[in-house]
Amino acid sequence: MTDTTTPGSRSAIDWTLRFVKGMFIGTGAILPGVSGGALAAVFGLYERLIEFLADLRRNFVANLLFFVPVALGGLFGIFVLAFPLDYFLVNAEVQVMWFFIGCIAGTLPALFKEAGKYGRKTWHLWLVGIVAVVALVALVLARTYLNVTLPQNFWTWLLAGAIFALGMIVPGLSPSNFLLYFNMYQPLTEGIKHLDLSVLIPVGIGAVLCVLAFAKAVSKLLDIAYPVVFHVIIGTVIASTAIIIPTVDQHLALDAVGWVLTVGLAAAGVALGLWMGRLEDKYKTPEPLAADVAS
Repeated sequence: MTDTTTPGSRSAIDWTLRFVKGMFIGTGAILPGVSGGALAAVFGLYERLIEFLADLRRNFVANLLFFVPVALGGLFGIFVLAFPLDYFLVNAEVQVMWFFIGCIAGTLPALFKEAGKYGRKTWHLWLVGIVAVVALVALVLARTYLNVTLPQNFWTWLLAGAIFALGMIVPGLSPSNFLLYFNMYQPLTEGIKHLDLSVLIPVGIGAVLCVLAFAKAVSKLLDIAYPVVFHVIIGTVIASTAIIIPTVDQHLALDAVGWVLTVGLAAAGVALGLWMGRLEDKYKTPEPLAADVAS
């Protein structure tokens, strides 16, 4: 079938798609167990994001325009969706978690394809399995034994911002989980809801400092070991997804309606993930040319 989509409508669809991706990434960043960086990788944004953050001057205008809808979607996910998300995590946690699990599962085929675009060897598949097992064990141990109460001040909020940024730079690392371990997650979400600048400003500063410190190193790593990095990402995505599966007791507490909603939302999440992957292939924005000059 001939594609009759006009350039203008294709651009609008691409913009909207990036906004929705940013919305999921932002929501995932504040959802316990989910990694914003892993979602960025799943949605095909991770490599370009790291390259942009590693050298802001290179193709600045093209990259800025590309990431504007992603950033707007991320802010929408963090500041607007935080309210209903908090409500549903209290009243329908199983359904919310399975919807996110479905979304991630639905986008894994696209991530697997991305990981192999420069070639794939058998040991890369073994690497995925090993990383998934090791990361899952580490996450379980951290959830079981790591419980530290930190004072809430400018310096610890700087640390919280750095942790959030690491969640974008290191896919699979869930910032919300670590903030829960440090007993800072609930105060941070309250600060976001009430736009508390004494929380938001140091968090923002910490995130920027972390990006400046580590993005360039990760970009270099992608240059020299792209297949390895992305197969490690797949393993960490699998582990970080497995860790948010609700407990057996939570499933046993569901009634018939709860089970129908859970299965339905999980299936809807898978369908949404697969659909977004197909849209990514159809409307993907070309990379900026190397000859583009930074402004």
